[in-house]
Amino acid sequence: MPKVVQFSAPRSVELVEEPVAALAPGQVRVRTLYSGISAGTELTAYRGSNPYLSKHWDAERRLFVEGTPSFGYPVAGWGYQEVGVITETSVPELEVGQRVWGIWGHRSEAVVDAAKLAGHVLPDSVPPMAGVFARLGAIALNAVLDADIHLGEDVAVFGQGVLGLITTRLATLNGARVIAVDALPQRLALAAVQGAVLALNAVDDAVAERITTHTDGRGADTCIEISGSVKALHEAIRSVGVAGRVVASGFYQGDAIGLRLGEEFHHNRVRLVASQIGGVNPGLAQRWSVERLQRTFMDLVSAGTLDPLPLVSHVMGAREVALAFAEIDERPADTLQVVLDFADVDGS
Repeated sequence: MPKVVQFSAPRSVELVEEPVAALAPGQVRVRTLYSGISAGTELTAYRGSNPYLSKHWDAERRLFVEGTPSFGYPVAGWGYQEVGVITETSVPELEVGQRVWGIWGHRSEAVVDAAKLAGHVLPDSVPPMAGVFARLGAIALNAVLDADIHLGEDVAVFGQGVLGLITTRLATLNGARVIAVDALPQRLALAAVQGAVLALNAVDDAVAERITTHTDGRGADTCIEISGSVKALHEAIRSVGVAGRVVASGFYQGDAIGLRLGEEFHHNRVRLVASQIGGVNPGLAQRWSVERLQRTFMDLVSAGTLDPLPLVSHVMGAREVALAFAEIDERPADTLQVVLDFADVDGS
């Protein structure tokens, strides 16, 4: 029987069986090779802090409201960084044996609409594991587009986890002089490899003051906060110049204690922009889509402009999924991208 990752309760995750899905016209069956774990969104389900678990999302009014939560435990099928090989197809444009990337959750096999895999075939020159970065690359690229970076601008990227390191690279390619901020020296060293011209330690350095000095008193043109830390968001607000832009791309949890909006935010007329992969900047929506973000990132990978594989810190068998989530939850300093290898799961 196929297997799927399930959150059974807070901090309880397991691999369980699910029925074999029938193949309908216009669909393909994919056997999963690798699936990447999101250390942001998925960890909120693992910890029980995701707002959908405590409130109801009113999609029509786009409001979280009190009442029956949108979903509860057990939660199966999360995951949005998958790559696999086609084992059965009902369409001529996709062939058995082709490797594809997409979103079908942490499961050993899936039946996927062929339309959702259009343009998602991995070239033979690209290692299969690179496919798990398509969605993360889109999130980072979305933040860069929301930042509206211009050639020669000073851009500070707060958070140098997987998303932050990709953002640093993309912002550099976009012509920015990137200042990387993180609390971990090893991640700051990786940021320099991705093109950061200055690395600041969030614990030891007076970040806003250092950025202001580095930019001849102007402050950063733009800051991208992509770690999900409220403290980092406040420091990003402090670090931009007058009328500067702060792109909030992290998934913030709980109350925003420490975010003091009566200080630099108010006095410097800071513009705060939310960046979320559910859509793109309205000003770009006629030309850009989430699908284009994903394909653009994977085109950069295929061309060799970006290599995300050095960001993989752990490859673990899918049967070790409980250990994988515990590693991310309890030892975040030791993890970057954790990838589940489904070779140890019989998906037949």
